[in-house]
Amino acid sequence: MIWELSIVSSSVLLGVVAAFSLFLLRRHKASALPYPPGPNATSMVGYDPWVQYQRWGKEYGELVYIQDRNMLIINHSHVAIDLLEKRARIYSDRPTTPLMNLFGSSSILSLMRYSPQWRYHRRLFQQNFRQAAAPRFFPVQYSKIHEFLYDLITAPEMFMQHVMAVSQKLIHSSLYGLDIGLEHPLSIKAVEAVELIGESLVPGTFPLLERFPLLWFMPSWFPGCGFKKRAEKCRGIIQAVDNIPYEMAVNNFKNGLGTSLLAELAAASEGKPEKIEAIKSMGTVSFLAAADTTMSAISSFLLCMCLNPEVQRKGQEELDRVVGRDRLPTFEDRHSLPYIESIYRELMRLNPSAPLGVSHTSIDDDTYRGYFIPKGSYLSEILEAINRDPDVYYEPDKFIPERYLESEKGPFGSINDIYAFGFGRRVCAGRYVAENTVWLTIASVLATITLGRAKDENGNEIDIPEEYTNGFFRHPKPYQSSIVPRTPLAKDLILAAVSKKE
Repeated sequence: MIWELSIVSSSVLLGVVAAFSLFLLRRHKASALPYPPGPNATSMVGYDPWVQYQRWGKEYGELVYIQDRNMLIINHSHVAIDLLEKRARIYSDRPTTPLMNLFGSSSILSLMRYSPQWRYHRRLFQQNFRQAAAPRFFPVQYSKIHEFLYDLITAPEMFMQHVMAVSQKLIHSSLYGLDIGLEHPLSIKAVEAVELIGESLVPGTFPLLERFPLLWFMPSWFPGCGFKKRAEKCRGIIQAVDNIPYEMAVNNFKNGLGTSLLAELAAASEGKPEKIEAIKSMGTVSFLAAADTTMSAISSFLLCMCLNPEVQRKGQEELDRVVGRDRLPTFEDRHSLPYIESIYRELMRLNPSAPLGVSHTSIDDDTYRGYFIPKGSYLSEILEAINRDPDVYYEPDKFIPERYLESEKGPFGSINDIYAFGFGRRVCAGRYVAENTVWLTIASVLATITLGRAKDENGNEIDIPEEYTNGFFRHPKPYQSSIVPRTPLAKDLILAAVSKKE
């Protein structure tokens, strides 16, 4: 039976490849220009794919085109800017694969097709998360980050759980007006959803499906169809995340139990189902982003400080000199702290939460540098390569904040220079609020806490392997560290900040 399926599947696959190749050949002849160079890669790497993509970049040059996948790999920032920003009219769509549709991930705002629906949802998001609206989130950011400091000094061994908790609490509170802990089913669902969504975005995650396309038509219990069970679970979680916290927020508002941004927007949009759908969409993408991008950035920061004590020391010295030791940092201090800003910029460069970026799709034929790029091409901007380009950054694999102090732009450059937020019209709509969260966390932790390597029973430092997860969303794997208040006064400041809230 398996042998017969293999023959049928192979025949189907060959037919699809032949038809697609014929289609590309006709397009190619029409263009009279060559495709960019690249490998034949019908089988894709499902884990750490950016490593292979970077190797291809070194072998084939700035443009790497996988013809049988119609996929263009971008390893350099100037190419990403030329195509994804300067030609945004062509390159602002998102690819939607059968796997994404099966998992439900194509319904999420950041992964939606470029369409009137996306523009409507995006407009609402930008209205509420634009730079001018960011101060609305300040009170919650102060409150939850101060709670995070308290959690770090009272239960330092659980620091990774605390990172996840603060990331999610910020969204629960600021958007929904909910006080939800990490153990709440919604928090657990968000973490599960991020992992499952990531599986739907990386080519090669399910190699058996690629080898035997006939599995698409088999029931979920059939051997090799585990992806269908994963997809069903993902769809259910996305639906729950979309509806449950929204309904809780609206009910609290109606019953006089509290207000929130989403509840206020919903109250002003009664009888407008399209607007309600956009409000839910804004909440869902924020909820999921907290469970991956914000969590990844904060956890990478803690790891970088453990591994770079000299950077930590310089940051603390600047804070002591500018802010002093008798209060916690505020957003008003930001432009007086160039080294802290440099730490933030270097963190976002070296450790993007999504090393592959989020793919774009071309809606029209194009030519670039003498090559033909056909309509429908997948363009993957490899942030891991873009942010470590040796032609742009000296010693690109090292954590060196000083590079921003030495640059012509200085550390307070445009947010558009932080490529971790994406490119062009698909740049992260919540980036102003997100960067405020990460910056305030960096400043607050360095002002009050010293991070370092843990020690064993003999007083010897325990090595930190500096290992990261290898899926679409990346964050540090568990490790041991030392987390202690810098001074008794720093501890008092944290306790006072938390008790003030109570």
